[in-house]
Amino acid sequence: MKTIINYSPNFDINKRKKKEIKFIIFHYTGMKKEIDAINRLTNKKSKVSSHYLIKKNGEILNLVPDLFISWHAGNSSWKNYKSLNKHSLGIEISNSGHDHKYKKFSQKQINSILRLSNFLIKKYNIKSKFILGHSDISPDRKKDPGEKFPWYFLSKKKIGVWHNLTKKKLIKARNEKINKHDKDTFVKNLYKIGYKNSHKKNINFIKLITIAFQRRFRQERINGVIDKECLIISKNLVKKF
Repeated sequence: MKTIINYSPNFDINKRKKKEIKFIIFHYTGMKKEIDAINRLTNKKSKVSSHYLIKKNGEILNLVPDLFISWHAGNSSWKNYKSLNKHSLGIEISNSGHDHKYKKFSQKQINSILRLSNFLIKKYNIKSKFILGHSDISPDRKKDPGEKFPWYFLSKKKIGVWHNLTKKKLIKARNEKINKHDKDTFVKNLYKIGYKNSHKKNINFIKLITIAFQRRFRQERINGVIDKECLIISKNLVKKF
């Protein structure tokens, strides 16, 4: 696996065991200039880093060796795991993000995502259901890698999970209102899938995890509204997660 070493000082000193690596977490850099993103991830004062960064031209930078814990996930959770830095590999992808005219990821980047992901999956025996985005594990804080990230395409290559519902069925259910019981079922399904459970019926938080779910699994329409399409996708995914 060809990478360019550009080490960051931002990582935990103690090494972890290979078997502790369970997750791959995708991010976008969210900065206008690629060089600024690289500088931030390698600046001691920023206190952030990732294991890898994929540049716009597809080059892969190795910022932190795999067996060291990089600082990319922050306050995060998925299923019974808390603070995912300890159990994950972070991959940043150069992209200006939602605050700076969010653009599609380049084909060269997607090719590198495939190569790097396949290498890491094989090396650490990472399950597809544990390949996630930053917004999945921190839905109340993050939007990345966003709705333009090619989750469906990657799932066809066994990188991440996707539903198997037909487009016809999805479009038919889109915007169809559902009752309170079905909305509660949808939220419970999100918790079963792995999304953070607030243990409170906080309407604002439920909207945030719904948006995170839509960014990942219903990328054509992100509005935070729970409709029948969201419900049937969640029911389909519970079986996979």
